[in-house]
Amino acid sequence: MIFAEDYYWTYIGEITDKRFSMRLRSEKKREYFNLPNYLTLGRIVMIPAVLFLIARIDPAKGVRQNLTMGIAAAAVFLIASISDLIDGYYARKHQINGVFGKYFDPLADKLLILAAMIMLIPLGRIPAWMAVLFLAREITVTALRGMAASEELILPADYWGKKKAVLQTAALLGLMIYYPVLGIDFGKVGWILLILSLIIAVGSGVNYALQFARSILERYR
Repeated sequence: MIFAEDYYWTYIGEITDKRFSMRLRSEKKREYFNLPNYLTLGRIVMIPAVLFLIARIDPAKGVRQNLTMGIAAAAVFLIASISDLIDGYYARKHQINGVFGKYFDPLADKLLILAAMIMLIPLGRIPAWMAVLFLAREITVTALRGMAASEELILPADYWGKKKAVLQTAALLGLMIYYPVLGIDFGKVGWILLILSLIIAVGSGVNYALQFARSILERYR
């Protein structure tokens, strides 16, 4: 009887372990293979398409062709930007917080925006110094987040950082189209929005630095 009882509990334990293992594998699989991650990968794949279309814009050619290429680039860029909103909403709604999305979602956003900026520099639509400032801000904030993580500190998302991303997207759409359409001077609108986004980007970067400094001082005072 004792042997039979021991065998029974061993059998139950093995079944429980198998079920737990299967559940763990299922959760890990869901962490990587989900809609937000697919959308993030799609956004990364769309970056070369945006760059290719911008590269087809040639100041030596006619306005009509350049406007067509600019609108096409803006359309792909807009689709990629909207996919970011969708994957963020879906991930929050279904509580999907995977490692892949944690790192690649913001990376895809930064690659999309900074790559588009760099491609617009030779066209004279964005000055190089401005793109460098945006890049420096992103590198600085990423470094601060990494340092905070190493100290087991959390730097919460900055309100103005989100506004900066929206303004950057709108500015780049305008600078891709560039020419007046339906009475709207997209180049001028894009330039104004880009200046506003730069001011906010620098301000939010300084805010991140101050948050980090305050957190360190509170930790070690």
